[in-house]
Amino acid sequence: MADIAVIYSTVDGHTRQICERLCDIVTEAGHRPTLQSLDDGGVIDLPSFDVIVIGASIRYGKHRPNVTAFIDDNSTVLQALPAAFFSVSLVARKPTRNQVDTNPYLKRFLQGIAWRPRLIGVFAGELNYPKYGFWDRQMIRLIMWMTKGPTRPDAVVDYTDWEQVAAFGRQVCDLVPDGSDRVRRPS
Repeated sequence: MADIAVIYSTVDGHTRQICERLCDIVTEAGHRPTLQSLDDGGVIDLPSFDVIVIGASIRYGKHRPNVTAFIDDNSTVLQALPAAFFSVSLVARKPTRNQVDTNPYLKRFLQGIAWRPRLIGVFAGELNYPKYGFWDRQMIRLIMWMTKGPTRPDAVVDYTDWEQVAAFGRQVCDLVPDGSDRVRRPS
């Protein structure tokens, strides 16, 4: 049984929902997940985990600054442990943008950090106009209009392929090193 950290940053909560599903998969596989937000500023003891997963949403083409800062501050530990990263965005709803090598925002993000995760994923997010503030709603409607997406101000569309999320969760479990019931590493 391994201890798996599932760490996330989210703007509107959908990345957390994806992380909760990953925690379900990890639990079903017999491991112990710990879900933790980067957005609350808490301290995360990375060396106490066997595997690390970081999930981050994109808004206006960028991941949140706290994601990059966390990765930069912990790159040595992240590189030493089996670790995964996934990105969530509406642009990934398009078949030409839903892979690691075809998602421009993820590619740019990975070029800007030193860490090289062993597993990388891209998931389409949720469009939820009623949840957005006035300016975000207007900007996202404009972007969706330009990219031929839904623009009705009451539209809610979950583009996430939940089977893809489950498959990623199983791949995370495959990262568990042999002897995962080892004695805790010192922090």
